[in-house]
Amino acid sequence: MLIHLVIKNYALIEQLELSPANGLNMITGETGAGKSIMLGAIGLLLGNRADTKALFNKEEKCIVEGHFELAEYELKPVFDQEDLDYESLSIIRREITISGKSRAFINDTPVTLDILKKIGLRLMDVHSQHETLHLGKNTFQLSFVDAYAGTIGLRKAYESSYKAYRIAEKKFEKLQGELQEIKKEADYDTFLLDELVNANLEAYEQEDLENRVALMENAEEIKTKLNGAIDSLSLNEFSSLSSLQEANGLLKQLSGFSKSYEDLHERLDSTLIEIRDIINELEKEEDKVEFDPEQTQLAQERLGLIYQLQQKHSVLDIKALIEIRDELQQKTDRFSTIDTELQEALESMKKCDLELREKGKKLSKQRTSCFKALATELTGLLIKVGIPEASMNIKTQKTEPGPHGIDRISILFSANKGVHPQELARVASGGEFSRLMFCVKYILADKVSLPTIIFDEIDTGISGEIALKLGDMMKAMSKKHQLITISHLPQVAAKGDRHYFVFKDNSNTRSITKVRELSPDERVTEIAKMIGGDAPSSIAYDNARELIGT
Repeated sequence: MLIHLVIKNYALIEQLELSPANGLNMITGETGAGKSIMLGAIGLLLGNRADTKALFNKEEKCIVEGHFELAEYELKPVFDQEDLDYESLSIIRREITISGKSRAFINDTPVTLDILKKIGLRLMDVHSQHETLHLGKNTFQLSFVDAYAGTIGLRKAYESSYKAYRIAEKKFEKLQGELQEIKKEADYDTFLLDELVNANLEAYEQEDLENRVALMENAEEIKTKLNGAIDSLSLNEFSSLSSLQEANGLLKQLSGFSKSYEDLHERLDSTLIEIRDIINELEKEEDKVEFDPEQTQLAQERLGLIYQLQQKHSVLDIKALIEIRDELQQKTDRFSTIDTELQEALESMKKCDLELREKGKKLSKQRTSCFKALATELTGLLIKVGIPEASMNIKTQKTEPGPHGIDRISILFSANKGVHPQELARVASGGEFSRLMFCVKYILADKVSLPTIIFDEIDTGISGEIALKLGDMMKAMSKKHQLITISHLPQVAAKGDRHYFVFKDNSNTRSITKVRELSPDERVTEIAKMIGGDAPSSIAYDNARELIGT
């Protein structure tokens, strides 16, 4: 519900504020006074496009701000989904800067126009003679029928089953696609896997093989140089070991003369021990080195296989080959299990489909049961609002289960005697469509929580007794919902709980649109003027009081 509206610096409006009543609010005024300008400003809160030409003062920004009570609209999930702070009393603000940039805020959090529209349309519904799109849509007609038939609960249960079915269907289709891919690549994957399994790869064997091959291919050179090193150290006549042993003996003889000689002897003695150990290690390494052509060939062939596999799979080491082997193994194993999963998914999808169709039939049956009563009620309301030869019919066509059921519902209408009801878009004029939409909302007002409804001169083209009935219907609607009605008929305006008068102030150099709430006496005068012109007679005043009920 709209609690407070502020419009600053918009078109002919310098500043305007109003606080509508909970029930029926009437807005009247002369043609061109600025009632449509107010609607344009309100449209900004619904996400409509902004224009810098709308600035009253080009040196200041435009602000349109609405304060809304949200408690009845179950909007918290929407706020949570859009990561907005939810408050039962929320503020929607739209700004147009001097440069033409438009900004939107919900509770001071910047939002996109899409988010503003998503929430704004849940709070306000501007109904004019030109509002025809929603009523002609099957989805709207379906929701209208569900509200009337009391099938909202059944529809939610159906939609929950539809969601479960779609999940099961997607899972089945995904597994089908996966199976096709596996089948398509199965033979080649099996060949690659067998090749890698037969290779019997080990994580660190490549490095070991490369070292072994390097040794075997250079065995003769290595053996010669190792023998040369051993010979130099210990075997020939002038070997290092012999020289060091001789030097060590001489130092031993001198060790009794000086502590320094003794230390040098001990150090050289330690060096001799290390040299002998090195000689032993060299002899062992030399014994290991043997040139075995057969073993060399085997190692080279093994390395060749590894290099070939690495090149084939575009990798650089055995670890990567092992990972590829394991992945291929998983794909092969998957081939043996996916058939079972696919069958289980198929059974689950069939079960969900069966449940969905059962709920669809139950929903369809209850929907269909209300068609006659709904068509009769709509026809009666249309006669009330000035379409005496109106006739309505509702037909349904069964469809495959969709998001909202198994029905394609069409509301059929005729405004003329002897003309068979047809699709709305084909037969309804603008005025007829507008009154039909009004009747739809009148029925909905008793069934569901509606947003603040703004009627923009919906009473155009009617008068007299019909205008009285229209006003009574609005009054009845306003018992449960907030209505704001722009009207030019005294019979309708007299039904308001609060009455606002829009006028142009021409006292300055520039015309300014203003609005003021009328007092009870001012209201009588305004309605008398609507009846009898600018200088109403006493009879017009009496008629005004009678209409108001005072």
